[in-house]
Amino acid sequence: MSQKTSHFFAHLARMKLIYRWPLMRNVFNENISEHSLQVAFVAHALSLIENKKFAGSTTPERVALLAMFHDCSEVLTGDLPTPIKYFNPAIADEYKKIERIAEDKLVSMLPEEFRDDYRPLIDSDSIDQEEYRIVKQADAICAYLKCLEELSAGNHEFEQAKRRLEKTMKDRSSDASEYFMSTFASSFTLSLDEISDEQ
Repeated sequence: MSQKTSHFFAHLARMKLIYRWPLMRNVFNENISEHSLQVAFVAHALSLIENKKFAGSTTPERVALLAMFHDCSEVLTGDLPTPIKYFNPAIADEYKKIERIAEDKLVSMLPEEFRDDYRPLIDSDSIDQEEYRIVKQADAICAYLKCLEELSAGNHEFEQAKRRLEKTMKDRSSDASEYFMSTFASSFTLSLDEISDEQ
C-alpha cells in the first residue's frame, strides 16, 4: 500500500529561511530555526530552575519541545515585525487569526495518525498554557539577549527594542526568569576571550 507524501517536515526545514528582525539592521542575522533552538535551551533551563529552586512541577523536556515548535507557523506566515504586529489591537487580533490558520494548516499536512501527537505542540488553542508561559518567558529573554549582542557589537538600532523587551520581561517575570537573568545574561555582553577566561 502506497503512503501519501507529507510536506510537513519540508516546511519545517524552511524555518532556516525565515529571518527575524526584518525591518532592522542586524550585525548578526538570526533565522527562526536558530532562534527556536535558543528558546528551547532557555525554556528548558527556566523549567529546571523553577523545579529545583522554586518548588515548580513542570517537565523541562516537554517545555523544550514546545519551544522548538513555538514559531514554526512562520514558515507559512513569515515573521511580521513587532511594530507592525502590535501597531493597534485590530492588527494584532487579525494576525493571531492568521497564525491559527497557519498552525491548522501545518497540522493538517501530517498523516492523520500523527496529528493528535503534534497538535498540542503547534496549535495555540491546544497547548498547555502553564508550560507555554515558560516558553513565552524564554522567547522574550532570547530576544533581549539578541539586543545585548547587537548593542555590544555597536549596533544602536536595537536600543529601543531592548527597552521594549525589558518591559515585556517585567510583565512576564517569575522567580525562575529573574534567576536566569542574574546568573546568565551578563555574559552576552562579553567577548569570546572574556567568556573563555577561567572563573
